[in-house]
Parts: sequence; structure tokens; C-alpha cells
Amino acid sequence: MKAWRVHEFGPYRDALVWEDCPDPELPSPDSSVIDVHAAGVNFPDILFIQGEYQIKPPLPFVPGIEAVGTVVEVGSQSKYTIGDRIATTGIGAFGEKMAAQDSMTFLVPPGMNNVDAAAIRIIYETSYMAIKYKAQMQPGEVLLVHGGAGGVGTSAIQVGKALGGMVIATATGERDIKVCFDTGADHVIDWQNEDIVTRVKELTDGRGADVIYDPVGGDAFDASTHCINFEGRLIVIGFASGRIPEIKGHMILNKNMSVMGFFWTNYLFKRPDLVDDYQDEINRLYLEGKFPPVVSAVLPMTDLPKSLDMITNRDAYGKIVLVNE
Repeated sequence: MKAWRVHEFGPYRDALVWEDCPDPELPSPDSSVIDVHAAGVNFPDILFIQGEYQIKPPLPFVPGIEAVGTVVEVGSQSKYTIGDRIATTGIGAFGEKMAAQDSMTFLVPPGMNNVDAAAIRIIYETSYMAIKYKAQMQPGEVLLVHGGAGGVGTSAIQVGKALGGMVIATATGERDIKVCFDTGADHVIDWQNEDIVTRVKELTDGRGADVIYDPVGGDAFDASTHCINFEGRLIVIGFASGRIPEIKGHMILNKNMSVMGFFWTNYLFKRPDLVDDYQDEINRLYLEGKFPPVVSAVLPMTDLPKSLDMITNRDAYGKIVLVNE
């Protein structure tokens, strides 16, 4: 098969090689191999390639952590059969075939196309579980979403609306602000030209946000600690800004606030039953039209470097999906 491979960690333009490589082998009896139809591109893909992610795959490896495809080989204990269409997470999505552990997959329902199936798993599981399960957001509460035009940001906006909340998003630039409004945000703060703390308090009559969803870190996190409501919940999703923030204990105490981390991958291994339950809900809400993934570009699999350029240069919004033609 053809696939992108990394032989040495480094900048993706240097490290990625499109080449012939062996077909993936079944990693366990409860696994399968799929013909990859589409693969989602995510910011962590860059970190994997650079060797800067929490997990370092053994070299050489095929990057890519999210794909959808048709099952072409099954292990003796797999719950799937040849011909099933499944979506999976793991390592190895950026190629023509991928091995998939049963515990990291879901059966794609009829009515969900390949592009959406490749885009929905990570961002909607992250947003839905973080906001509904972890933060226990209630109808009528205010959700503040940082980085609202990104993949997890757009999904978080939709989740907040589906749960009956008022959603405030932060973004900058005419395009990204429009994306947030089009996705369902009630208000959008242009963080380069407006003060986040002041605007959130104005929009909430001084109360602040009840739930804050932060994949950005850095200055966005700092602002969050000053515009969170009494008993508010601040969810740490990631640090796209590049700066890992810190918070002093007295701020948590004085606000009666909760600061909680949400790393979805841990749930795949520690609570796979919970992941399956929430994926079923996400699929249902997708089919009801409430969770349409925002996809800014669909490119050939051979355009992986270009897709990563788009993420690095902020030329993309929502998700980018690569397809095998």
C-alpha cells in the first residue's frame, strides 16, 4: 500500500515521506484492517510527527489518528465482519489501509457520509463528553468557547446549543467570526480587538460564564479565570496558543470554581463503555441534524503536507479531511 511515513521525528515538511510500505497486520484477535476512505486531520498530528505528543510511536510509523473505511480483514474475535463501514482512532490513518482495534471504533450508521464520519469522532467526543459529562452543563447556562472556529471549537458551539445554553465564542478575523455565528454561537468576541473579560461580563449582566471550554490556553485561560461565574467550571482541553498557563489556588477558592482537565484518549482505555454510550448519542444527534461537522477543506490523501500548512498558517477552520481517490 501507499502511505505517509515518518522515519525520524521532525518538522512535517521534512519528516513525511509518501512511499510504498507493507499492509498493516492485525494487532490483536479483536481488531480489523480497513481500506481507508477518509481521514481527519488534527492539530495533534503535527505534534506526533515532531515527536512532541504525550505518546511517541515507534519509528517508522504512519501518522494520522482518525479514519473511516471498509473492513477488509478481521481478527478471530473481532465484532466486525468484512464489508462493515467503521470509523476508528489510533495511529496509521494517513495511508490506503489502517489497522483498527475494536475498542477504538464505531460502526458508521447509514446516513453518515465518509467525510463526516472521518471528522466527527475526536472533536465531538471531546466536546460532548467534556461539556455534558465532565462539566454537567445545564439548560440556560452560559458556555464560553475559546478558539470557536477550530475543529473542537465549532463542535463545542453545537454541543452548547444542543444542551440548551447560551454560547459565547472567541475568535478573530472576519472569516472566523462568521464561522462561529454560522455554527450557532449567540455572541462572538473578537479577542484581538475586544477585552474578553469585559465583553463576557457585559453579555452576562456581570455574572460571567458558567462553563468555559478552553483548547487554547495562554492568555485565553488567564482571561477565563476573571470572567467565570460563581461555581463555574473551567475545562482545560489543550494549549494551542503554545503557552501552558498556571493558576493560583486562591483564585479557585475565591470563585468557588472548578478547574478540570479533559483528555479524551484516556477515556478510550479507562472508560470505553462511556465512550461508546456517548458516541451513540453523537450519532443520533448527527442524524437529527444537530451535529453537522464543519469541514473547511476536503483534499486528496497525497496533500497531507498542504493540509498541515493550512492548520499551521490558520488558513483552515473546523476540520480538514483527506480522502483516498
